[in-house]
Amino acid sequence: MEYVKLNNGVEMPLIGYGVYQVDPQECERCVSDALKVGYRMIDTAQAYHNEEGVGAAVSKSGIAREDIFLVSKVWISNYGYEKAKASIDESLRKLGTDYIDLMLLHQPFCDRYGAYRALEDAYRAGKLRAIGVSNFYPDHFIDLASNVDIVPAVNQVETHVFDQQIEAQKIMADYGTLTMSWGPLAEGRNNFFTNPTLAGIGRKYGKSVAQVALRWLTQRGIIVIPKSVHVERMEQNLDILDFTLSDEDMAAIARLDTRKSLFFDHHDPEVVKMFMGWR
Repeated sequence: MEYVKLNNGVEMPLIGYGVYQVDPQECERCVSDALKVGYRMIDTAQAYHNEEGVGAAVSKSGIAREDIFLVSKVWISNYGYEKAKASIDESLRKLGTDYIDLMLLHQPFCDRYGAYRALEDAYRAGKLRAIGVSNFYPDHFIDLASNVDIVPAVNQVETHVFDQQIEAQKIMADYGTLTMSWGPLAEGRNNFFTNPTLAGIGRKYGKSVAQVALRWLTQRGIIVIPKSVHVERMEQNLDILDFTLSDEDMAAIARLDTRKSLFFDHHDPEVVKMFMGWR
């Protein structure tokens, strides 16, 4: 496994296992499988309703807690200082741990400043080893990062071959903040798995479309958390560090960028209204 160093010196795996859309009833089994095949970072969230399954799998794994990197996120219904503070303790309880390695604000809406202050205080108290944000576009990010005591260590955003976040990554880097990709396989949208560019490059290296796309991201220093409920896919998604894409291949994939979300635009008023309905 390769690791990246966060802006506070904490080391974080470059590749993790994401449990978004993993059924809470299946989560323990899936995380157990992921840990068995070699994953050492698990990404969950309060809004996924499966933190307890993650915690159960970790506690039963036989792997030392310090060897597993846990990521979770505070949901917007828990924003504001007091609510966020209480929700962090609840996440700790559900995960069955004394500390969370990285805690993020899940969305850039509602009282994000109050919620972030709660992250900062939990960090100072040793409950969180690192803190950051998720889905913060550059304008949201700059605004927050310029007005807090602890600059986010990570910004987890939609990042894949069709929405590459090239400029956003540069902006994050200016603040010492690493980019973490959600949806690194684009959830299969836009004919991802049959893309001729990715398939052609894959044939050169004896790798799948998914492996090529994940390697392209990790070669850019982007943290990835692919999700699968199938062990063989988990193994495949982890097996991406034994080859290096050429500059020519990296450039060919860069040309796939549409600079548009395949899911939703956080600046779209209708999208904001949708999130307000989920508080």
